[in-house]
Amino acid sequence: MILEAWLKTALSFCLPVTTISFMRKIGLLSDTHGFLDPSIFVHFKDCDEVWHAGDIGSAELLDQLGSFKPLQAVFGNIDGGSLRWELPEVYETEIEGVKILMTHIAGPLGKYTPELRALLEEKKPDLLVCGHSHICKVAPDQKFALLYVNPGACGRHGFHQMRTVMRLTIDSGKVSGLEVVELGKRAST
Repeated sequence: MILEAWLKTALSFCLPVTTISFMRKIGLLSDTHGFLDPSIFVHFKDCDEVWHAGDIGSAELLDQLGSFKPLQAVFGNIDGGSLRWELPEVYETEIEGVKILMTHIAGPLGKYTPELRALLEEKKPDLLVCGHSHICKVAPDQKFALLYVNPGACGRHGFHQMRTVMRLTIDSGKVSGLEVVELGKRAST
C-alpha cells in the first residue's frame, strides 16, 4: 500500500514523453582544388556540420575546415597522398531518418557510374551528394527515389563561371531549406 502511494506520487511528477528532434544544418562544398574562400566561414557559421564532396586539394585546407566545424569529406580524383589514406571514397550516414550517400564522382543525374548505380540499388539513399562536374545542380531522381545534390565548385580551377556552395537542413526525415550561395566569379578572389 505504501509502495503504491509512493509510485502514484512519483508518476505524478513525470513529464509527458516527447520526441526529440536533432535537426542538422549542413554546409556543402566541393571542388576547392586547394583554394578555400574565407567567406565560406561566414556562410557556414550557422551550420552544424560541413561536408566536402571531394577534390579538396590539400590536407591543410581539410584541417582548416575541420577546425571550424565537424567535417565529413570524401576524396576526389585530384586528391592524392594523405587525403586518399585519410578519407573514404564514399561516405554513408543516416540523419533524422534520411539515408545519405556522398561521393565525388557520381556521373550525371540518372546516368551514374556503374559502381555508384550498384551502390544506389544496394543502399537506397534518400540524398545523394556529389561533386566533380563543377555544375551546381539539385534535382529529384525518380528512378532511385532520391534527391541529387551537387554544390558545384567553390575553387578557382575548372570551367565553371560562378563559384558556389550550398546549405541545407535535415529534420524529421526531410531535406529542406536548400540554399545556393554564390561566392563570386571563378577568376575573382
